[in-house]
Amino acid sequence: MVLVLGSYVLPGINRELLLRPFHYASANQTALENYSNDVEEQCQDFALNLSCAKAYHSIRFITRVAMSPWESTKRKLPKLAELRKQEPHMFSLIPNRFLSSSENPCWYEEYRGNISADPYSSNAYALYSSRFRRLFEYLRKVFWKNLLWRGERCFRLRCLPHFYIIGQPKCGTTDLFNRLSLHPAVRFSLIKEPHWWTRKRFGIIRLRDGFSNRYPIEDYLDLFDLAAHQVHGPQHINNGTDNTMDNIIIGEASASTMWDNTAWTFFYSNTSSGEPPSLIQDFLHTFHSNAKFMVMLRDPTERLYSDYLYFAPANKSAEDFQEKVVESLQLFENCLQHYSLRACAYSASLNDAMPVRLQVGLYVIFLLDWLTVFPKEQLLVLKLEDHASNINYTMHLVFSFLNLGPVSKKQEEVITRIPASNARRAEDRSLGPMLNITKQILRDFHRPFNQKLAWLLQNDTFLW
Repeated sequence: MVLVLGSYVLPGINRELLLRPFHYASANQTALENYSNDVEEQCQDFALNLSCAKAYHSIRFITRVAMSPWESTKRKLPKLAELRKQEPHMFSLIPNRFLSSSENPCWYEEYRGNISADPYSSNAYALYSSRFRRLFEYLRKVFWKNLLWRGERCFRLRCLPHFYIIGQPKCGTTDLFNRLSLHPAVRFSLIKEPHWWTRKRFGIIRLRDGFSNRYPIEDYLDLFDLAAHQVHGPQHINNGTDNTMDNIIIGEASASTMWDNTAWTFFYSNTSSGEPPSLIQDFLHTFHSNAKFMVMLRDPTERLYSDYLYFAPANKSAEDFQEKVVESLQLFENCLQHYSLRACAYSASLNDAMPVRLQVGLYVIFLLDWLTVFPKEQLLVLKLEDHASNINYTMHLVFSFLNLGPVSKKQEEVITRIPASNARRAEDRSLGPMLNITKQILRDFHRPFNQKLAWLLQNDTFLW
């Protein structure tokens, strides 16, 4: 038996393909036309008939929008001047050129602080929790010996990541992070998910709590200081030449990076279309056009239920999930009555209003937007289902994508045999699976988006 995995660098996608509308088979068109006639038949075997009927009323409209050739309209990319205007401080701090001997975007920055003071005393991440403060306490102890002195001036090595695990939540990103962290040539940020690009730079700590003080770019860069020390460690400090970088690559694993651009409405100029004028990837491409990105996906129906079980605060049940799904479908339909599919996918107000995060599972919308900026060779799309069935294959695929050297047999065993991370909690497992009616509703909702995803990736295993 041959196991064919659907995890790969995006094959054969070009700019022309992105502008070519997807064509559904006639059977799908017929299914759409019959939705209104079949709602009663779809729901008659279920106890929650009214709820089911409401859901299919929304799905019929959503499917019509999803089946339209929205993907043929190319996103308007922002100009560099517009990005600079949005984030002037960020552009003043990150240089145009980096040290040539490292895969990572690194540079030397003169340190002008008091050499007897704590360099992390005002870091917003360090102030956030006692656990983070303990991490920064170690950084403080090793900070001074990693400075590069030139006469009376001293410099610190600053680095941004070479690669990012950008999504999606509840799709196995924590497991991928933990396994990749064991590779001897990989270093991650001090905190697994800084969420800086999507939330912290706007002052979002927890979405439900609104806004606080914005985290400056310096606080984000501090998270890579330990990795920077190892890229250019104490053994290289004295000579300070650019050709002594260690062969280490730096990563970051915020699972919100791929999809969460909701904060733009509060800080940037609104557009008549309701779509964000710029996205996270526009900034990342401007600063480091050679960066690499990994995406882990799973069946969006199962992802949503896992997301609900993990984030719902209390009174969780399969019946409650059903009600929240129907309410979210109605809210999503209402948004589409007035705005485009992309506008609704990035809508802050809709994101806040929906009791479950339907938009996170619309993978094709976000991938298409990333491909308007980065070439296909710099994105690796993985499936959780494939990863779970053949971890060894997935990790070799990741190592190859990142151009990492081979590991020893012993290291490979450690990487592939550690227990799966972030598995469902026992109290959540006791709630059992979602209702059959809910699963059918969500599969019908996701179907047109999954079909376009399979078309984009040229792989039918993404139909789920």
